[in-house]
Amino acid sequence: MNQEILERIKNGRGIFAALDQSGGSTPKALQQYGIVETEYSNDEEMFTLIHEMRTRIMKSPVFNSDSILASILFENTMDRQIDGKFTPDYLLSKGIVPFLKVDKGLADEEDGVQLMKKNNNLESVLKRAVERHIFGTKMRSVIKEPNREGIKKIVKQQFEWAKIIISYDLLPIIEPEVSIKAVNKSECEKILKEEILKELANLSENEKVMFKITLPEVDNEYKEIIENEHTIRVVALSGGYTRTEACKKLVRNNGIIACFSRAFIENLTKQQTEEEFNNTLGNSITEIYNASVNK
Repeated sequence: MNQEILERIKNGRGIFAALDQSGGSTPKALQQYGIVETEYSNDEEMFTLIHEMRTRIMKSPVFNSDSILASILFENTMDRQIDGKFTPDYLLSKGIVPFLKVDKGLADEEDGVQLMKKNNNLESVLKRAVERHIFGTKMRSVIKEPNREGIKKIVKQQFEWAKIIISYDLLPIIEPEVSIKAVNKSECEKILKEEILKELANLSENEKVMFKITLPEVDNEYKEIIENEHTIRVVALSGGYTRTEACKKLVRNNGIIACFSRAFIENLTKQQTEEEFNNTLGNSITEIYNASVNK
């Protein structure tokens, strides 16, 4: 693993940009961007349109390494190009570190949670990720109830995948999202923290991970996880909060930086001129950066 990049991810001043909307979330992202479902007729056309949106974002002069540490990509995006370069290489040329979403979506709810679907192709994807110069990965599960058995299963599955990812010399981002509509959200977060700390205690000295979490009900709930010797960094998802709401919560949680998706692209539309688009994106980046770094 490139130690210079690892140091930047661990201690750099900046934010992560989550541009990894998958098949299920892409229609909503396109609609938010001003493209309705009648403008495409199949997945290939849909993914081409979302890549055009992502390309516009990544090519913007305000999307740069002064503020953006890393960006999370969808597998389809990893295999597409920007200006003749595969997307991860394009990001690296701007000094931005590429990560890859490797889960295949969520299983049906059971025990108050949704585990990740089984992914029999995980290792082949990881091999391709290494070839494409990806630095790390991200995988998402969802917690909806304070059910310890369910939360324990989520954390166990996440760490099992993380160990496989580490074996490919990639940095895993573990994302056990607590739904902002969860029953007794604060209790879910308390149980989640306890189960994560148990799994962290079982890692070997050289096994390092990141976490992507929902901003907690109790400020600084995840302090012990942030300070754990196996944790490289903790980032936060916006989770359905508006950007303003998410930033207000983020600024109250020390040691956590943003990795927003919906809140990051909020108010961006296809119909905007380049000046309007860049100003809107720049305002978004500035607001999120300040809430992440200037606490």
